[in-house]
Amino acid sequence: MAYPIEKKLVIAVASSALFDLTESDSIFKAQGVQPYKEYQKKYIDKPFEKGVAFPFISRLLRLNESFPDEQPIEVILMSRNSPETGMRAFNSIKHYQLNITRAGFSSGSSHFQYLPAFNASLFLSANEADVKKALDSGTAAGRVLNKTAVMDDEEDKELRLAFDFDGVLADDEAEKVYKTTNSLQTYHKYEVDHAAEPLKNGPVIELLKKISVYQKLEQRKANQDPQYQRILKTAIVTARNAPAHERMINTLNYWDVDVDEAFFLGGIDKARILNIMKPHIFFDDQMVHLDHIDKIPAVHIPFGVANKEPTL
Repeated sequence: MAYPIEKKLVIAVASSALFDLTESDSIFKAQGVQPYKEYQKKYIDKPFEKGVAFPFISRLLRLNESFPDEQPIEVILMSRNSPETGMRAFNSIKHYQLNITRAGFSSGSSHFQYLPAFNASLFLSANEADVKKALDSGTAAGRVLNKTAVMDDEEDKELRLAFDFDGVLADDEAEKVYKTTNSLQTYHKYEVDHAAEPLKNGPVIELLKKISVYQKLEQRKANQDPQYQRILKTAIVTARNAPAHERMINTLNYWDVDVDEAFFLGGIDKARILNIMKPHIFFDDQMVHLDHIDKIPAVHIPFGVANKEPTL
């Protein structure tokens, strides 16, 4: 029997994240609504190119094939299109054989307020305003960076997820200390003094917690069936280093979350690791770590002190 939606991992994805809408958006901005509608109608049977979130979403949905009775993954299409112009997105979903059956169309309005109705653990969009509104309302959300060319090796069946830690998985308590004092020594002392205290949840922790559950299910399945190929692989790529590493590890233990890899970089460019790892999605709260990443599907989490506007 399939999970009820309350037990599933539900990802809400905007058509702007799932597909490359660069050409469509340029027509809308330059010519307005009616030419945009006519354009979508003209090319209704032409599939959109894959967007930044496509490798993540397509591989995540494959997890349902590993657990056909439970069907633990649900993806909801959330679109600012009208139902009429949104038909091209649904036709593209059919073309790529994605098992996405639920959707919401808002005809140009924000739709973040409907995300709790779908029990969404994460909302992905290229629209920064929608992402910030979702975060402010308590729903985990991230803005995909469309500058990245999508590299999607269909022979690669693995799904690799990479996360920054502070401001993404954990809250921004530690970042506040560093930003306030601008002293690495003070920050390290604070983290050593509080090493045994788990950090509070950050905006994307529920995603990792649910992924961790499915990793354990995959491990159990692999133990029962040596032929089973595990899909999920998780990593944390953080600017933390010793001695601040201890609090992160203690927090993960408190959450009962296991990750496959962790990199404590202490200021080394994260792209050095990511370009080798080749994750299908990487979450970070600071654009300074994302601006120069190339060919890695990147998601900015505009949360916490790192994203506060400076006061004059």
